[in-house]
Amino acid sequence: MIPVPPTPTRPARLATIPKLPIFLDLAGKPALITGGGPGSAWKAELLAAAGARVAVYTLEPCTELIDLAHAHPAQIAIVPRAWSEADLAAAAIAIGGESGEDAIRLATAARRLRVPVNVIDTGALCDFQFGSIVNRAPLLIAISSDGASPVLAQAVRRRIEAILPPGLARWAAAARGFRRTAARVLPDRAQRRRFWDKVAAAAFAPGPGHDPALALARLAAEPTNAGGEIVIVGAGPGDPDLLTLAAVRELQAADTILYDRLVGAGVLELARREARRIMVGKRGGGASVPQSEITAELVRLAQAGERVVRLKGGDPAYFARTGEEVSAARAAGIPVRIVPGVTAPSAAAAALGMSLTHRAHGRRVQFVSGHDLSGALPLGLALGDPQTTTAVYMGRDTAGDLTALALAQGLPPATPAILLSDIGGAHEVHVRTTLADLPHAAARLDPAHPALILLGAALADDSAQPAATPLAAAA
Repeated sequence: MIPVPPTPTRPARLATIPKLPIFLDLAGKPALITGGGPGSAWKAELLAAAGARVAVYTLEPCTELIDLAHAHPAQIAIVPRAWSEADLAAAAIAIGGESGEDAIRLATAARRLRVPVNVIDTGALCDFQFGSIVNRAPLLIAISSDGASPVLAQAVRRRIEAILPPGLARWAAAARGFRRTAARVLPDRAQRRRFWDKVAAAAFAPGPGHDPALALARLAAEPTNAGGEIVIVGAGPGDPDLLTLAAVRELQAADTILYDRLVGAGVLELARREARRIMVGKRGGGASVPQSEITAELVRLAQAGERVVRLKGGDPAYFARTGEEVSAARAAGIPVRIVPGVTAPSAAAAALGMSLTHRAHGRRVQFVSGHDLSGALPLGLALGDPQTTTAVYMGRDTAGDLTALALAQGLPPATPAILLSDIGGAHEVHVRTTLADLPHAAARLDPAHPALILLGAALADDSAQPAATPLAAAA
């Protein structure tokens, strides 16, 4: 026997699941249902839709069941007698529509005969459960709460129904018929994957409908870059609910994700499970991965043919070193795209329930960095306009110099200021103060969490603002 070397322990890709979701092929197979009530009628219709030949054993069929049998005589038959074990032994699946002793007898016999059984509304007698179904056949989505909350599962189904394009079924059917052609005309695996990514994007694209079969042929004929690419994605302030749909799509298509320290676990959970995740976070004054190494790794991975997602907190257009990464990609001839994200100031305004502008005393918003490459307050900042709301990124350590400069430029000491830390995270803190007291408040914020400073007269309108977090909570 060849010895198997030990492998390092790594986190499981899937958390524990209460039931294994499977899709059972019932086309042309016999199915047995007992009971003649509405529940049995619904299950008969469902199994018939899956192609099963359904026999319903009952002496008292409801009107709905009778109508179904008349409408689908080749698939649904009402058998006016009690079921027998011989009937059950021939079935591929069994449904009990009645409770009590007959349900127990059915479940016991089915398990002895190894026939999957479900007894309606009796979980202890079920080998499997029916979920809430979203039908875009051949695309199917089933949602289960493991019996904990069927109403919640139905609510999830309605949400999914609302966002899926009505023509998705035609795209799925066309894709199934095109798979062999795709394998023939696109023999390279990386090419095929990028082709199917384009197909998925086209299926969800807004606008007038297209003939999916013609679109598939056209997309397959387009030149497909077999090499890699870099996609710079804004992860927003940390709350997964604030990711854009475009960001989620890119995470689902990534081979490797290089992510910042500010990107939370909830955001990464939305990524493709097979994607490799590499943390390249930088911490002011602490351990960091140099930007030159991050840029070189992006280029190296893309040149190896990977689709690399560079995942950044907030929006990559603001103080995120995006320009350097884009320049390096273009210099290496690597395709590069940018997906914007929710900015920290926008998320801060939402968290505070306020606006960054005001028609009476807030006509402009500016985003500035709180430090330059040396760590000092940047030169040339204009902070004296009382009509401007200033959002200061990474300004906690230079808050004293920032305050001195703003006062020297004429901004009143009583100008409202708000400090926010870990916006959208589990340790979110916001502290209301004034320009004069800003250095003292900033010094008491936890340096382990990113901070943002908002400064301006527009912040004085607190009619819709929540109560400020006590300063002691920030210590």
